[in-house]
Amino acid sequence: MTAHTKPEPDPAPEYPLDPHWGAKHRLPPAAPAGATAAILSPASTPQAERVERGMAALASLDFAATLAPHALTRGPLYFAGTVQQRLDDLHAAFANEDVHVLFATRGGYGANHLLDGLDLNRIAAHPKPFFGYSDLTALQIALQHAIGLPSFHGPMISPDFARPDGVHLASLRAALAGDTYSVGPAEGLRLLRPGNHAHPVRGTLYGGCLSILTALIGTPWEPAPPRGAILFLEDVSARPYQVHRMLWQLRQADLLDEVSAIVFGEMLDCASPGAPADLLESSILSALEDFGGPIAFGLRSGHVSGPNVTLTLGVAAELRPGAHPTLHLLEPAVHP
Repeated sequence: MTAHTKPEPDPAPEYPLDPHWGAKHRLPPAAPAGATAAILSPASTPQAERVERGMAALASLDFAATLAPHALTRGPLYFAGTVQQRLDDLHAAFANEDVHVLFATRGGYGANHLLDGLDLNRIAAHPKPFFGYSDLTALQIALQHAIGLPSFHGPMISPDFARPDGVHLASLRAALAGDTYSVGPAEGLRLLRPGNHAHPVRGTLYGGCLSILTALIGTPWEPAPPRGAILFLEDVSARPYQVHRMLWQLRQADLLDEVSAIVFGEMLDCASPGAPADLLESSILSALEDFGGPIAFGLRSGHVSGPNVTLTLGVAAELRPGAHPTLHLLEPAVHP
């Protein structure tokens, strides 16, 4: 008879599952020339032909792209595989020593279901730039809080790399190389309101997709902008009244109390048919009428109609308001 021994208990995780414990920066290495990029689908299934075009564009930029096993899986429902399949792809991409950077194929819906199963120890042991936006905000916020991994709010394979001129190359390359960089009017940024004090504002750049941030309120992964944060918010196809309602929710949840400035994205297709063209901007200013910091608008990062700007969220930045506002990324999100 084979003896049975009581299994040893699993060791306590080095990183607690509560994402608000205040992890310090855990910068990934800079991506070298010829970097290998893992292409994966943590949320919904992409169109295979768009992924093929996007990977070809990535290869033209001197990346070696590898497709995760379940990146094109269809189902269950609208998901690119089961929760476990998508977690396996994510964990394998981080753990693979030959992979330097991760790109999501698309957003959609489903990244939130991975949060409970994240292997924070494994990811923290192999930090890498993880590019995405939209539904991927849920994963990026969780990793930023839990292990200090900066978020690379930037182009994805299907919506951006697959279309001509879909990627803002200067910010992509600067973010991966660890260079500081600036974006401004050329990238769509303009000032809606200078705030009570029209001077530069410094703070941690924080945020992502507005609807995902509000959906995380009341969960263990609730957003928590650090004191003095410059909050970046963007979304797509939300009516002005819906944007107003989400901003109201952020205010009522006290998530704007410590924020020093707010920068909105392009807010693509966030309009009401037949309504005045400036209704969205008026709605934003109404919802934030008591906010004392500067409010800027139009920065093309995330859901955009032009080249998608990479923003490194979780590192220091400075917003300089004025007739020609600029957002300066002051510190690298990778180390040499």
